[in-house]
Amino acid sequence: MAGTPQKRTHGQGEAAQPSPAQRAFLRDLAEGLGAGNLAQDVETLSTYSADQGPLLERHLPLTVVWAESVADVQHVVRTCAAHRVPIVARGAGTGVSGGAHATEGCIVLSLERMNRILDLNPDDETAVVEPGVINADLNAAAAEHGLMYAPDPASYKMSTIGGNVATNAGGLRCAKYGVTRDSVLALDVVMADGSLMHTGHQTFKGVAGYDLTALLVGSEGTLGIVVGVTVRLKYLPREIHTIAAFYQDFRSAAAGVLAVGRARVQPAIMELLDNGTLVQLDELHGGDLQKRGKSLLLIQTDGFGAAAEADVVRQVLAEGGATVTTEASAEAEMLVELRRNSRGVEVDDEFRVGEDIAVPRSRLVDFVAALEAMAERFQVRLKVVAHAGDGNLHPTFWMDRVDPATDTDALQRLNAALDESIRVGLQMGGTITGEHGVGQYKLRWLGLEQPESVRELQRRIKELFDPQGILNPGKAI
Repeated sequence: MAGTPQKRTHGQGEAAQPSPAQRAFLRDLAEGLGAGNLAQDVETLSTYSADQGPLLERHLPLTVVWAESVADVQHVVRTCAAHRVPIVARGAGTGVSGGAHATEGCIVLSLERMNRILDLNPDDETAVVEPGVINADLNAAAAEHGLMYAPDPASYKMSTIGGNVATNAGGLRCAKYGVTRDSVLALDVVMADGSLMHTGHQTFKGVAGYDLTALLVGSEGTLGIVVGVTVRLKYLPREIHTIAAFYQDFRSAAAGVLAVGRARVQPAIMELLDNGTLVQLDELHGGDLQKRGKSLLLIQTDGFGAAAEADVVRQVLAEGGATVTTEASAEAEMLVELRRNSRGVEVDDEFRVGEDIAVPRSRLVDFVAALEAMAERFQVRLKVVAHAGDGNLHPTFWMDRVDPATDTDALQRLNAALDESIRVGLQMGGTITGEHGVGQYKLRWLGLEQPESVRELQRRIKELFDPQGILNPGKAI
């Protein structure tokens, strides 16, 4: 998601002087931590005050704390609980919904230094990691044993497993392997009173009691702070086939996704890119993609049946009017990597707002058509990439920057289109967030998806886990 919302900022350029009560808190906090584990300089406070999500209002935290052990996290939480100081836990800061934005009077607790792989068991096909382990680093370690950690968000080279757990992150391979929750077996969590709780199990199966692990995955640090994650690993595919299919319009490409599903083939990756995205990739990398089609569907099959499945996919897509690569394609593999690494591409001369909407796959074509109609009606431009295999789209409405006198009108039109896309997606049975989380930015839409009775139950769960409301307040629910 990208966004250019209007925002208010507070405290930028200078840090407010702490009150006597805050000074006492900071003293208690420092006493239980090693040297170099706290920072209060303005530059650090500003850097850690926000993730990559749209910023509605900036608050500088009282301090940034780096935990290096479970004991450090427990000390921080107990001290904050005693002084009733809010805690915003943070990994690499790659979230895009404001889930790690600092809130007024909080501290930011960084878990990035807790980055050890504690155990990797090839026979059990599991790993136990600290929350600061980088997604790509876990995959590299698992690959030495012919295994992989399947979830692969676009930010996998820098995002942490703890952050993935917090938002139930997705990624390109979700079509076959599922999201983060599908790979998490157990969690070690520091609760709001500083106690340590273990949830889940080491086994692939386990139904004893309520599934607290599943509840905590995706809770965005509002119920507890994850300090250990036990994950299930999958087999690293011995064979991969990648197919690039060019279409003359986006809706036909979306229809191709459904056609592959009807053929009962299960690709590992199904990524859909519209013409605006192809143009941007050409501009960045000097290609000619948009001359070959107005939309691109990238499909990757894997495993021992990869070749046979790829043959079926090529036939199905060609019958639907696509121009399809006919053999193992290095270009197609390169395009998948471009897509995988395209997150965060910023264009300084654009206004843009984007989202993370998922709809049932059967409504994919309808939703694409609706998005195109919205862009025309609001007189804005549209770029869409999608994890098409599971109906998760990332539409971005945008326009070139214009004269400052008309910027306000431009932003209003962009945000009106964005709001409309949310409403239409929900009408089609979709959700306001497929993989990025609610955070702070999407709270305005949560009531459109969940009735008050459901939200009240969630508030009661939050109160049970966090009676003082100190864990990431103002996020997720």
